[in-house]
Amino acid sequence: MTQRDASQAPTLEDPRVVKGTRPRYEIHVDDSGEPAGYTVIHDVEIGGQRQRIFPHTEVKEEFGGHGLASTLVRRALDDSIADGFRIVTVCPYVKGWVAKHPEYAEHVLPTTPEHLQALDRR
Repeated sequence: MTQRDASQAPTLEDPRVVKGTRPRYEIHVDDSGEPAGYTVIHDVEIGGQRQRIFPHTEVKEEFGGHGLASTLVRRALDDSIADGFRIVTVCPYVKGWVAKHPEYAEHVLPTTPEHLQALDRR
């Protein structure tokens, strides 16, 4: 992915990742306003620790195979860590992505029943 001027429209080769108005990060490949994919986030505080749960990630089928999910998840995790969150990977894609990127391991907490209950309460 190349560095794009913020005023340039995103493309499939140079997508834009934004924190959406819903509790999720979105990846855009054009200026239509429709995301090509998203990863849902749910913020909780457990034991005095800010934690961000990632329960679901999805990229539209027509955009598959271009690395968009990886770009999206990396940005969402980087932002979350920079904002002081520990990461909880419920989503199978995010869990697998983190397993392939050990530099994120120190920021990841194991999923507990308390995390799953927090998701049920949303």
